[in-house]
Amino acid sequence: MTDYILEMENITKEFSGVKALDDVSFKVKRGEIHALCGENGAGKSTLMKVLSGVYPYGDYTGNIFLDGEESKFKDIRDSEKKGIVIIHQELALIPYLSIAENIFLGNEIKKYNIVDFDQTFERAQILLKLVGLSENPGTLVTNIGVGKQQLVEIAKAISKEVRLLILDEPTAALNEDDSANLLKLLLQFKAQGITCIIISHKLNEIMEVADSVTILRDGKTIETIKKDSGELTENRIIKGMVGRDLENRYPDYEPSIGEKYFEVNNWNVYHPVHQDRKIIDDASFYIRKGEIIGIAGLMGAGRTELAMSIFGKSYGSKISGTIKKEGKVLHLSNVKQAIDNGLAYATEDRKGNGLVLIEDINQNISMASLNKLSKATVINENDEITKSEYYKEKMRIKSNNIFQKVGSLSGGNQQKVVLAKWMLAEPDILFLDEPTRGIDVGAKYDIYTIIQEMAKAGKGICVISSELPEILGICDRIYTMNEGKITREILKKDADQEILMESMTNKAGV
Repeated sequence: MTDYILEMENITKEFSGVKALDDVSFKVKRGEIHALCGENGAGKSTLMKVLSGVYPYGDYTGNIFLDGEESKFKDIRDSEKKGIVIIHQELALIPYLSIAENIFLGNEIKKYNIVDFDQTFERAQILLKLVGLSENPGTLVTNIGVGKQQLVEIAKAISKEVRLLILDEPTAALNEDDSANLLKLLLQFKAQGITCIIISHKLNEIMEVADSVTILRDGKTIETIKKDSGELTENRIIKGMVGRDLENRYPDYEPSIGEKYFEVNNWNVYHPVHQDRKIIDDASFYIRKGEIIGIAGLMGAGRTELAMSIFGKSYGSKISGTIKKEGKVLHLSNVKQAIDNGLAYATEDRKGNGLVLIEDINQNISMASLNKLSKATVINENDEITKSEYYKEKMRIKSNNIFQKVGSLSGGNQQKVVLAKWMLAEPDILFLDEPTRGIDVGAKYDIYTIIQEMAKAGKGICVISSELPEILGICDRIYTMNEGKITREILKKDADQEILMESMTNKAGV
């Protein structure tokens, strides 16, 4: 038997005449954790969709060998029969089914052609124990956090007798604790002989668990580096991804901060359904002109709920407190009023709330600024196209043209479209919720530069991020949150990861 569980040779895949993969070759040794790295649009997810049968045999050229035998997968079920299971970046769980039902969805345990729920829940309990999740199998998926949902997806994969597990950005939506637990689980799988392919932009995690790293750039294989070669470093990976050395992860920046511009005082928000449950508890903060503030907190701390409730009461019930801009009290009852008063909120959920996936780049970029692009309710299409072309170039959105459907873009390029949409709207106050989630290191640098340019223009920026190095790298002042309360305000010069983590877990506040 060959040492390689997987060999992909000369894979080429085209979309509308554009090569997403250009003669890519990729080998994975049996029982290793193999990382696949590259910029957004480099072809990583496309290559894994070819492997898993999402793009069936005949839809690409090249050959796939599993255990030395050629494989021609017709669909994803075909690849799963061979033990290949892929977990996509956007989790494929049904919120209002139980954990057990989700684990065996499409792979139901039946008795006399009827689902055997006793066996389903019993088997689910065993699988949950294997992945370290102590939840009742009958719990609805909607009632558990994203970190636990990721473990449910892995339990689902194990139920299919996985031999080759593919994880696409598995920690993108997780906090540091959940990410660390997931990485430990991958190492446990490795010890059990399960081979893993991991796609991630978090290079520190790659360095921690990967035995080999293959780098793609512009749809081509650049190189594969083995950990035991002594040549595997973050800088080597970055150079391979972007084609150049990137000495600093964050652009040099001298802030020019003015007077207090925007403030929120005594802000309280209750759950939209369970209205006796308080989500935001007496939160107060402010942003000055030209300032980038950060909000740091663990998953469930209330960061997103705080921003959404401020942005035209997009979240919550029984909302109270005051919002002021330049000393004037604002009454923002809906999103339109928020936008009209110079606020913008770039959501963390780009597919669900940030974009219209069936529409093109042009329409997505312009949708929040139609009043600026129209006269007497008639849109100036030439102006719309000109603006969209400008932001496509400025944001380095990789696409055929601005008329390409947003749903066909990579996750990172979709994120750039979300940011371009709000840049065109020219807000005075911009809330950025996980602005670089699922984005490669080179594209992150571009986005940090744009955020700093907006701050230099006198805008007030609020960055919500689960990545503490990012918060420390770009923010002038940082607020920490825990259980709906703002626990501390820290100047950049006084902050480090340990101080932030301590404040993020402090219930009493400082």
